[in-house]
Amino acid sequence: MAEAIVNAHYGKGWKAYSAGTKPAGYVHLKVTTALNEIGVVHIGKSKHIDELPTKDFDIVVTVCDDAAEECPVWVGKAGKRVHRGFVDPAKAEGNDEEQMAVFRQVRSEMLEVIPKILNGD
Repeated sequence: MAEAIVNAHYGKGWKAYSAGTKPAGYVHLKVTTALNEIGVVHIGKSKHIDELPTKDFDIVVTVCDDAAEECPVWVGKAGKRVHRGFVDPAKAEGNDEEQMAVFRQVRSEMLEVIPKILNGD
């Protein structure tokens, strides 16, 4: 979600890339739904960190949930490193609407946090 939000809302000054150490191989349908609700169309794929086009970034932001998984150590060059853990919405339990509520909550948190990170706050 973070990649799509940055590229949709801050694409004139920033280009985001998202990847993980254990990608699912697909973008969760509820991610696309949550993004579509705010007018963000995500055309991407689940990527492994080795698929990133470069290892040098202005900012590297890790977003994994510390309680649920271990964030990888970034071995590339980064002007700044930031960690901001978000709950993994793909692990949400409950019925469809309860799960969707978790995706929306994470999306809302990202919408609040991303500008602060990009502005250096």
